[in-house]
Amino acid sequence: EILMFNGGAHVKAPPGISLVVKSKDPAGAALDWNKFLEGGGREDNCGWLQDKWGVSWQIIPDALGQCLGSSDREKANRALQAMLKMKKIIVADLEKAFNG
Repeated sequence: EILMFNGGAHVKAPPGISLVVKSKDPAGAALDWNKFLEGGGREDNCGWLQDKWGVSWQIIPDALGQCLGSSDREKANRALQAMLKMKKIIVADLEKAFNG
């Protein structure tokens, strides 16, 4: 449970924290991504975004951890290089890079 208060426009969210949303389903991760951007959010790199209040979030599909955590370091590195070029993590593109 996380409790936050709306302190008004003069209170900004601290940039030193982010909240993580993990998703087993790539479609669910994409839906979460789009919902957090509604109303004025901003995309950042590598699965990060800021919502309209300036709160940082990481929308992380489970496939990202599986690819980056692989014992096959060559495959994991290909996935990492693909992820570094993404804003929203696209699982199909990540797996394509992973598999070569």
